[in-house]
Amino acid sequence: MRDEVHYLQGIVARHWPQARVLILGDVILDKYTYGRVERISPEAPVPVVRADRSSEQPGGAANVAMNVVAMGGKATLIGFTGQDADRDLLQRQLAEAGVEAALVAVAGTPTTAKLRVLAGQHQIVRLDHESTAERPAAAYAELLQLFEAALPSAQVVILSDYAKGVLTEAVCKRAIALARQAGVPVLVDPKSRDFSRYAGATTICPNRSELALATGVQGSPEQELQAGQHYVAELGLSYLTVTMSEKGIYLLWPERRHHAPAVARQVFDVSGAGDTVIASLALCAAAGVPPEQAAGLANLAAGIVVAKVGTVPASSGELLSELRALSADASDRKAMSLPELAEKTAAWRAAGQKVVFTNGCFDLVHVGHVTLLEQCREFGTRLVVGINSDASVSRLKGPTRPIIGEQQRARLLSALAVTDAVVIFDEPTPIEVIKAIRPDVLVKGGDYTEATVVGAPEVRSWGGRVELVPLVEGFSTSDIVRRITAQAKA
Repeated sequence: MRDEVHYLQGIVARHWPQARVLILGDVILDKYTYGRVERISPEAPVPVVRADRSSEQPGGAANVAMNVVAMGGKATLIGFTGQDADRDLLQRQLAEAGVEAALVAVAGTPTTAKLRVLAGQHQIVRLDHESTAERPAAAYAELLQLFEAALPSAQVVILSDYAKGVLTEAVCKRAIALARQAGVPVLVDPKSRDFSRYAGATTICPNRSELALATGVQGSPEQELQAGQHYVAELGLSYLTVTMSEKGIYLLWPERRHHAPAVARQVFDVSGAGDTVIASLALCAAAGVPPEQAAGLANLAAGIVVAKVGTVPASSGELLSELRALSADASDRKAMSLPELAEKTAAWRAAGQKVVFTNGCFDLVHVGHVTLLEQCREFGTRLVVGINSDASVSRLKGPTRPIIGEQQRARLLSALAVTDAVVIFDEPTPIEVIKAIRPDVLVKGGDYTEATVVGAPEVRSWGGRVELVPLVEGFSTSDIVRRITAQAKA
């Protein structure tokens, strides 16, 4: 994990500042009035909010652009506004943030604005000023001309659909066709329940409810994700990206999945979290980051945003700070309970990764242990190490063992770059661990035969295999203990 965190730190610090993102979508002005409730109105049974302050921030597709620049990238934004004061305010704020905005002003329609009234951290009401009607044909023609002119300098395109009139079926199909001709990936944040208008995009990024509306399947997460997988080939996507709130992000291919767990946070306001996710995914796409790593980074960015009040982007500095924290305790995170490990290994297998398992007491970790683990890693992509608990070691080795406690042994093994997860088991054998995680490869030292390896029949039953690796001569914990004891007596 630590290597992956370092890789992502380099992406954020060095590659995102070079990324150029073109955003086409519904531009919104998010307004906030903050106050406190002290009484109920005598005119109607509603709270009276005594307003203390107000603020305005770019929202919708404009917030996607704000996230891109806050996280270090370069953003070009194209959309509709009215001919009003809200347009002027939006343009000024976008320019100050460094967003290059090409906004088509349409007479007779307002700039889309949402006013949220909050008492403390609780939203009391939201007032929307908008028109969702289609604009004149000339306005769409100008919109697409601006898009086509900006496309040659873009590395990735975002279609940010808030169903406010920009991304009609014709606009979506034309924009995706132009981007495909230019070899530029397209990420879609959808609002329409008819995903066919986004056909040919690289990925569509619905949340769970949007996916259920599009597929017509509303049931268990498993049923909904299966329905989503059918959409990938049908719509000509590279993959589908589904945000599942506290369950994180799922990447769906026709034959496999990848799960990026959410980052646990205290949630103050989910406004703009989806904008943050797609902005982060787009920056990763521009930098050539594989979707699996991009989803993990997007989760981290979303976790930052939901801990804030209002539509406030995540910054590259905040992301780097979070990544540094992850790097510092990455080895600690490798030590897992069995339920945590079962979920983690299931996600690895869903992503097409091969899980290797080995086990032992690992009392006084020495070069023989390290060599064994290095050999284990050669058989797959993820290495899980099971270690006997203190009580289990004592039952096997006698009352003077272990010398090193189970938590310290787990910490030492977690610090090794070759390991991906460590689990402590209390039973004499790791059979329950093996049944729970279903490894693809089970590895033991050469002092075993396949007939004596615990779990060998089970692993073979689900198509796995058993590997025996030679031991390093002259190294064993028992020998080391005997030598130390002999020296102490001499």
